[in-house]
Amino acid sequence: MQILLATVQVLLAGAVTIHVLLRKSDVRSALGWIGVAWLSPVLGAVLYYLFGINRVTRRALHLGMPGRERGSVPGRLAGPEDVPNMRALAAASLRVTGSPLTGGNLVSLLQGGDEAYPAMLAAIHGAQHSIALASYIFRNDAVGNSFVEALIEAQSRGIVVRVLLDGIGSGYIMPAVLRRLQAGGVPATRFLHTWVPWRMPFINMRNHKKLLIIDGATGFTGGINIGAENSARLASQHRIDDVQARVEGPIVRHLMESFADDWSFATGETLAEDIWWPDLESKGAIPARGIGSGPDADLDKLETILGAALAQARTRVRIVTPYFLPDQRLQFAMAQARLRGVVVEILLPAESNWPFMDWAMHAHLRFFADLPLGVHLSPPPFDHSKLMTLDGEWCLIGSSNWDTRSLRLNFEFDLECYDPALTAELDALIDRKLARARSLSSEQLMSDPKWIQLRDAATRLLLPYL
Repeated sequence: MQILLATVQVLLAGAVTIHVLLRKSDVRSALGWIGVAWLSPVLGAVLYYLFGINRVTRRALHLGMPGRERGSVPGRLAGPEDVPNMRALAAASLRVTGSPLTGGNLVSLLQGGDEAYPAMLAAIHGAQHSIALASYIFRNDAVGNSFVEALIEAQSRGIVVRVLLDGIGSGYIMPAVLRRLQAGGVPATRFLHTWVPWRMPFINMRNHKKLLIIDGATGFTGGINIGAENSARLASQHRIDDVQARVEGPIVRHLMESFADDWSFATGETLAEDIWWPDLESKGAIPARGIGSGPDADLDKLETILGAALAQARTRVRIVTPYFLPDQRLQFAMAQARLRGVVVEILLPAESNWPFMDWAMHAHLRFFADLPLGVHLSPPPFDHSKLMTLDGEWCLIGSSNWDTRSLRLNFEFDLECYDPALTAELDALIDRKLARARSLSSEQLMSDPKWIQLRDAATRLLLPYL
């Protein structure tokens, strides 16, 4: 029996080793998984099978969506011609994403659900042809009910509607919102969901995007889910502060492409009809690009662009994120920026919605002790915004956090804009947030009792999955 068990262990560990050597690009991750496989008989192989293998196959990813070639993009492709470091960043982003930086866009900021929801609902009620909606969380509450009713009403008056919910974020056991939408005749489904537990990725590979596209011509994206907690008027406790963007112009095509890929993956349906891909007119003067990222062919795209942005920074970088656990590559990029004299400001919530994330972030920040970053902690409500500005010229708005889950394990969508006026508007918003925040010094972090530092450091070991 012992010989049989030893043979099984050698075969399993050998199989894991071969798979890791051929598939894992990160040396530390590869060494870790090989060590687990050989030092934890059988269990190590099981753990690798459950958590170490990327099982996502994006059927729709490079199929050449028929609708993508429809319509016209007005004018020339835009670029920040007058600012050398912004021109370099735009070129780097083009090489990473393969998507053009488009001109002629209008981007309007919406602060919190009390501004975003009325605008989104008005757009749904005013739809003439099509509505595409993707949301990580879609609550069955007062806010969710208003969206369900609006979507069902749109479907009943002949608008073509598609709704994509995440298979975990909106509930694993047949969420009420999904049942109500389907009962109302709305084609709605869940992303990467299965009733077979051992095939369900659960916390990994979630669709964390927030997308609403009306008639293929007006879009909403950012960090706001659909739920009463995002409304100061409706949230009784645990309110969430966030930012959404309303976009018009050629950039809406990027939102629609992202939704169409995910819908095709989840359902097998190709959204090729003209109603999804209209001719798009110029609506403003903002050069913008959509950045899709995820644990598939888009792996590392956003992280690479964030690193490029830090490398091109000349005066100031500002980061607003609910979770801050960047890997060593981004840590190095921030260190290099500081050595060049760039001011780096980071705004985090004093308390997030997950205590263990706070512990891990505090431990992570202790390793920044020799790097003079300006870290600030915002008081309640919990700030869920995901924003970045650079040198007063460039800004990023989207669904991605500065953690491994967003940068490597989830599917995300972010919007980069090269526009001083929009960046100034975001900087003014960040200034208002900073006015309410308190600074966090390295001395304060290092003064915590040792047991707290040990707790935080132990939690930080989960960084590859946080």
